[in-house]
Amino acid sequence: MIQMPIPSPALDWCLFLDVDGTLIDLTDSPLETFADAELKTVLTQVAERLGGAVALVSGRSLQYLDGLFAPLRLPAAGLHGVERRKSSGAIHGASFVDAQLNGARIALAALIDAHPGTSVEDKGRTLAVHYRMAPQFESSIRESLTKIAKPLGTNYHIQDGNMVFEIKPRGFTKGSAISAFLKEPPFSGRTPVFVGDDLTDQDGFRVVESRGGISIAVGERVRAQRCLENPRAVRSWLQDIAALTDSHHE
Repeated sequence: MIQMPIPSPALDWCLFLDVDGTLIDLTDSPLETFADAELKTVLTQVAERLGGAVALVSGRSLQYLDGLFAPLRLPAAGLHGVERRKSSGAIHGASFVDAQLNGARIALAALIDAHPGTSVEDKGRTLAVHYRMAPQFESSIRESLTKIAKPLGTNYHIQDGNMVFEIKPRGFTKGSAISAFLKEPPFSGRTPVFVGDDLTDQDGFRVVESRGGISIAVGERVRAQRCLENPRAVRSWLQDIAALTDSHHE
């Protein structure tokens, strides 16, 4: 795919944003992530300029996202689309602790004990194993997770991400979440734009491209129609959107 320059922002856009690696630099530990006041301010301004048509689309849980961006509460899809908060505030797929994953929880505790530097993030309905601090264990973790997930059957699968593997319910993707948002106000009828940096974002890229929208990759891990270098470049681009006036046209 030939990447084109980033287009000038337009007031008829609806914007979908990944979080880690897109809005915020990746950290060694998922618990170290921090959203500063400047980022919250620009997101608030962008949402105002686009009539509220801005949503976070993340592997994080809604609860985590709300804590990260508090007091800002944007429409959001969490856990790769497993849970989703509409613009109205109504939540689909509300978070709960999935007891079917209990066997996997026990097995993963033993797994990380045997692989120093790895960690488990229990998101209730999904389980993520991070190995950013111990990349030498990638193949071993992948092999072990395949065995651990097998008893769960076909309703679950392993999602591959940036230095992370995640056991999650099958049938949910960031693309399916974006498709659902596009059927609802204030997103419906607008040109969809999705910005992401990881393998988990590719479904979302395909959805917005199929709707005549714009896919934007951050960094070089994945390919999209357009590219921004890093989260700092994303923030500068968001400031351009926030500066739009009613006289701007596409």
